[in-house]
Amino acid sequence: MVRYEILILAVPEITANEATSLESHIEGLVKKSNGALLSFERWGKYHLAYPVWSNDYGVYYLIRFEVDKAHSDALVKELDTLFKVKYTQLAMRHMISRLDSSRSLAYFKPESLEEAPSQDVDTFLRENKMKGILNNAGSFESRQAESAELETNNE
Repeated sequence: MVRYEILILAVPEITANEATSLESHIEGLVKKSNGALLSFERWGKYHLAYPVWSNDYGVYYLIRFEVDKAHSDALVKELDTLFKVKYTQLAMRHMISRLDSSRSLAYFKPESLEEAPSQDVDTFLRENKMKGILNNAGSFESRQAESAELETNNE
């Protein structure tokens, strides 16, 4: 058996139904070629380094599968054609890679925008050593307190 993975950059507006349709279509092609789908993972939404199709964001999917060596070349060509013809409006980019069968399937996935913890401005400035901005302007909370105190004094 030969292992492959497909990394897909989908449009940011992809729906759950479209993703399910994509998964079932790929799984059907893999099974037809005497293979097995190992995983279909939605990595999440990421900010792109440069716009793709005028989009600053995209949703990544990682698909892994195994297939008989005899059917592998035909399946890879069929999957490549599938993305170039049928899913041309959905998949902005795709990449099919052959994996070493003896190596682990473990990998590092960066945090997506949906998973990234939100933080306030003061924390961001402190973590990035921008104390000058904090010292000159003060924190948001202290500015609010000063503002409320001024309003109370003016009444």
